[in-house]
Amino acid sequence: MSHTFGPDADAPVTLDRREGPYGEVVLRRRGEDFEIIANGCFLMDTSDGRSERLLIDAALDALPAGRGEPAVLIGGLGVGFSLARAAAEPRWGRIAVAERERAIVDWHRDGPLAGISGPALADPRTEILTTDLVAYLRTTTDRYDALCLDIDNGPDWTVTEDNSSLYSPAGLAGCRARLTPGGVLAVWSAQPSAAFDRALRNAGFKGVRAEEVGVARGVPDVVHLAIRAD
Repeated sequence: MSHTFGPDADAPVTLDRREGPYGEVVLRRRGEDFEIIANGCFLMDTSDGRSERLLIDAALDALPAGRGEPAVLIGGLGVGFSLARAAAEPRWGRIAVAERERAIVDWHRDGPLAGISGPALADPRTEILTTDLVAYLRTTTDRYDALCLDIDNGPDWTVTEDNSSLYSPAGLAGCRARLTPGGVLAVWSAQPSAAFDRALRNAGFKGVRAEEVGVARGVPDVVHLAIRAD
């Protein structure tokens, strides 16, 4: 078996590059890990995944006790850690995932990321919605017990300009409307945002808090949590 050493050993290798309605999306491999890049902006990789799993666990733990088979909407398929975590938990009922990039869905269905998400995609509770999350929340009449959103690097660092509307007063009101009473909104962020916590409170959410996960790069990843009041 051959091995590569030296300064290029961990250089990224592009596995697929696609142009879609929202711009360019790229899948790269760096060593043993995969990375997703959108319009030149790093989104996520497979090097850790603790905070993506926390996104799901924290939402479930925050739901009212005794709520049977809660429905969850995951915003963004990404590298699949959040979906895999949800599917590994038998307490969840419906597991819907809104992913606007067809390329990312393909990488999970029959591409390099299938090893992470294959069992979760085969789970009968799982439904992939190939749609823009922001547009879906505006138009759907479906309601969920938990919204677990990870489509940006945080409310203060959006991937596309249109995503900023999700964190506006109108966008948060839309999220609240899609939640059942006592439902949980969980939002992943690459850094804490006190301003976003205030926005959640102003939008009528209660129990607003941020849970941090230490990562190797130093600044902790954060999951912002908020509960819809009855």
